[in-house]
This record gives sequence, structure tokens and C-alpha cells, in this order.
Amino acid sequence: MQQHMAKPGAGLLLVLLASVGIAPLFTYGLSATSDLVISELHISETQFGLLATVCFGCAAIGNAAFSKFADRRTDASLFIIVFGLSAAALALAAIPSGYALLLVAAMFAGFAQSFPNGVTNRVLVQRVPGAQRITWTGIKQSGVQVSQLVGSLGFPLLAAWIGWRGASLVGAILAAVLGVLTVRLINATALLPVPASKPRKNTATTTGPSTRFIVITLTAFGFINGMGVQATNVYLPLFAVRELHFSLLLGGLTAAVAGAFGVAARIGWGALMSKGVSAPKLLLTLALLATSGALTFWQAQVQHSAPLLWLAVLLHGAAALGVSVVLMAALLRAVPAASLGSSTGIVSAGQFAGFTFGPLAMGALISSPGGFTTGWLAVTGVYLCCVGLGLYLVLRKRS
Repeated sequence: MQQHMAKPGAGLLLVLLASVGIAPLFTYGLSATSDLVISELHISETQFGLLATVCFGCAAIGNAAFSKFADRRTDASLFIIVFGLSAAALALAAIPSGYALLLVAAMFAGFAQSFPNGVTNRVLVQRVPGAQRITWTGIKQSGVQVSQLVGSLGFPLLAAWIGWRGASLVGAILAAVLGVLTVRLINATALLPVPASKPRKNTATTTGPSTRFIVITLTAFGFINGMGVQATNVYLPLFAVRELHFSLLLGGLTAAVAGAFGVAARIGWGALMSKGVSAPKLLLTLALLATSGALTFWQAQVQHSAPLLWLAVLLHGAAALGVSVVLMAALLRAVPAASLGSSTGIVSAGQFAGFTFGPLAMGALISSPGGFTTGWLAVTGVYLCCVGLGLYLVLRKRS
């Protein structure tokens, strides 16, 4: 039967994209309807931010703790875990209950994000020809921003019809259906033959900076950038609704537009990586653009300017949301396949740790007398740290 198994094609690429994007749908959907959630549950902005903190905290723990577990499991079993936990999280959110159950749902959504990067990277190495891998990495990493686009538009539209809990139930059904399709397609896609020269190729990829240094610096960059990314993502719709008096649907559209630019950015930055552009240069460029975006959010708040908000959304989507693909592509370049799962887990844990602290800190800041103005200045400071680390990596590579 092996000769009848499929070669990797568009279907496989789409399910890899869905695998990366399905778990974040919980957070993006709630963020897009945050004004409704906060009002219905009678919670504060800080408590709402705690949902994202719990979600990403569990994701950080899961990536760090389960990376070796993931290396020992089949691709199909890991995809079942990813889509199963994602569906469970969205289904729990759909149950008419209080804040506590929503925290449990956030935990499920977080642990669902422990495996997608590692298993999809492994699928790329073991089932996709080398010439396609970096380009496919950019496309599949855009799954997170596709999720942001779908959640930010879909949840407010559905919420107007069946409420935010009904929108969560639709998301749960979507996750279950996509999970079935993913497992069927993975089981039907053949593994690549392993060439005799593969060990030699792997050792060649580790010349230059040590693998350990690469993993540590990518983890640090992902952590710092992650704080700014989710501090912005979680509260962007609320900022538009509360401070600039956008409607709920238009507030959700701000995050959707950021997601759309994020999709294009991840594909574009991945294409540049596939052409040999160095990761340090791209990371420095993205950090500078993200800093400009945070400053533009601040000015949109100060001047109460909708045009500045849309410009900031563009910069946020194109820059801050594009970092993940550069981190993953750098790993594919530098780390041997045998340790790719655990290395991906470490870098992803760094990102999710940043995702954990960002919303919690932003929630506390916008609840303070300084409000969103203080929050955007703090996000600017975070991205300036990324600029410093990116500059160090560029200078180190030159020397």
C-alpha cells in the first residue's frame, strides 16, 4: 500500500496551517468580543487579560515539558491532541457558566498549543522535499494569523446572531471537523526516503554558531517579542471600541486586518528566508518596524486618531506578527532533525512565556490611571529590547 500513499501537496499544506491556527482561535475569538464577555461576566479588564495569561502560561509549560514526549509520539496522535483540546476549549466556552469555567477552557486552549510547532516542523522535515520547506514554513506559521483573521471577523458576526457563546460552539465544531481531515491526510502522506548522506548534511548545518547559542537567542527574542505581540493582540479590539468609539464589529476588524497583514508578512518573510536572507538582519528589521507600530498606537491614543490606529495595525501585523516564521525557519536551517522537536519546544516555550506576561501586564496598565497611553509606551519599551538583541545578533554575525 505504501506506493499508493500521497505526495505532499496543497492539502497537506492547508492542514499544517490549520494545525498551527486552531488553538489560538479561542483567544482571538474572545478578544474580538471582549466588550461583550467583560459585560456579561462582570469582570475587569485585568481579569479578562488573565484568560490569555492562563492560556499562554499553559502553552509555555506544555512546550517546555512535553517536547520530548512529542518526539516519541506519531504525527497523527499529536494532531488528535491538538484538535481535540482546541475543540474542548471552545466547547467549554460555549457552556453558559461563569468566569471559572472560562479559565479552565483557557487552560485547554493553552495545552493545545504545546504541540503544533514541533509536529508541523517534523512533518516538513520528514514528508516535504527540502526545496519547499522554508517557503512552507512561512505559510504554515501564518496559520496563527489566519486564526486571528477568522476569529476577529467571525466571532463578532456570529455573536450578533447567536451570542459569543454560540460563536464558540461553531468554533468547536470547526475544530473537530478539521481534526478528522488532518489525521486522514497525514496518514495518507508518505514519509520521504532517508538518504545515506543525511547524517553528514545534519552535521554541516551545525557549523558556525553552536546550536545551543542559536536556540537560546531565538528563545530570548521570541520571549521579548511575544510580550509585545499579545499585549497588543488581546486588547486591540477593546482599545478600538473603548478609546476610539468603534463598533464591536469594527473593533474586531482591527484585529482581523492585523491578522491579514500577519498572514502576508509570514509568507513574505518566509520567502526571503528561503532565498538565503540572514535571520539576524530580518529580526532587527522586524523589531524596528514593531517599535514604530507601538509608537503609532500611542499617538493614536493621544490624538484619538482612527487613521493612526489603522497605520499601527498595519505595522503590527507586518512586523511583530512576522517574527515567528523567522524563528522557525532559523531552527530548520541550524538544528539537526533528531533534536528539532525539542529545540522547537524550547523556542516556542519562550514565545508563549512572553505571550503569558504581556496581556497580564497590559491589563494592569490599562486599568491604572495612565490607561492605554501607559500601556502603549510599555509595549514600545518591550520592542526596543528586541531592537537591542537584534542589533547584537547582527554585529556578532559580522564579527
